[in-house]
Amino acid sequence: MQFGFVYEKKKTIQALRYHFISRSEIRWLIIVVNIFAITSAILFYSKKIRPEYFLLGSIMWLLIMLAVWYILPLAVYKKTEMFQHRYIVTFLSEKLILETEAGNAEFNWEKFQQYTETPHFFHLYFNPRSFLLIPKYETGEEMRHDIRGILNKGIVRK
Repeated sequence: MQFGFVYEKKKTIQALRYHFISRSEIRWLIIVVNIFAITSAILFYSKKIRPEYFLLGSIMWLLIMLAVWYILPLAVYKKTEMFQHRYIVTFLSEKLILETEAGNAEFNWEKFQQYTETPHFFHLYFNPRSFLLIPKYETGEEMRHDIRGILNKGIVRK
């Protein structure tokens, strides 16, 4: 099964957001900052702390959200040359072939540790920090179903 694709900027940035939010360390950071912000708000409104601490918690929360939701995905998108090319991807039962004008790469399914599926992409993970995005928006529902079957046979799903 084979299809061609080009990464769409908005959908790719959204996929990168999913990746960052799925990281356990970022989730824990968001939880801790939210707890700090909520606690400081409660203490501020009960007149136990001064407004500076409430303001500090609010600013920390805002900065973390801006970093995770906008700055990190946009920085990765701009820095990664891969998102600027046109691709042809071929799914075979034993491997994945990714072709560009510059050349092609073959990946046996054993190279991938896991995969996840988001609204617009399949995320194929080599390790927790390195992954390959394969768009679903360039395929029909029947092809997506076939791709899921190949991925389920070749890769453990998260």
